[in-house]
Amino acid sequence: MSIWGKIVGAAAGLAMGGPIGALLGAVAGHAVDWYRDQPPADGDATQHIAFTIGVIALGAKMAKADGTVTAEEVSAFRRVFRVPPEEEPNVERLFNLARRDSAGFEPYARQLAGMFKDRPEVLEELLQCLFTIAKADGDVKPAELDYLRAVAGLFGLATADFHRLCAEECAGCDVDPYGVLGVERQIDDESLKAAYRRLIREHHPDRLIARGMPADFIAVATDKMARINAAYDIIRRERKLA
Repeated sequence: MSIWGKIVGAAAGLAMGGPIGALLGAVAGHAVDWYRDQPPADGDATQHIAFTIGVIALGAKMAKADGTVTAEEVSAFRRVFRVPPEEEPNVERLFNLARRDSAGFEPYARQLAGMFKDRPEVLEELLQCLFTIAKADGDVKPAELDYLRAVAGLFGLATADFHRLCAEECAGCDVDPYGVLGVERQIDDESLKAAYRRLIREHHPDRLIARGMPADFIAVATDKMARINAAYDIIRRERKLA
């Protein structure tokens, strides 16, 4: 079953706790079905809830920080989620509540950081979703980049990993393949191969799903894998590697 399903009451929100639970509780009777009766076979339902609401809430706070919500950003938001038409009103309600509430983005980021503290690759994937939304109207704006950097800091992601994401997401057509892999141009061939294999292992969609990312977000993870492979292919051809 998809993450988007039947309507449930406040129990889902109250069971979650923290700002994410409070947000779900605020839409009691209007929230999506969090598998209360049918737990997903591919992971802990609580983690799936947290990841999904995290993208909604942090995406809403980013829109507030940027000052405007463009049609392109709304369209990208729906692509990230693959929201069925019948569930769009529920997602929009959560998005608007998160954008309007008095709490900042920090409580949401801290709760997610605590839940996925031993899975930084899942937190990076969540941040990747936010990058996808931010750059929907052309490129990531300075205010959005500052916001994403702050979220990455609260997630506990390494500065090098954030720079790698920026190299992948913020450079338009002039993407540096070395930056996408998070390595220096002077790196030797064996270390390059090791870095590439590590990224492929950590960000494989199947592994991410097993570690708490809902399957509904697989398109974002698949796109990331394609960019990692494309960057490595460019370098491999330049260096004439086997």
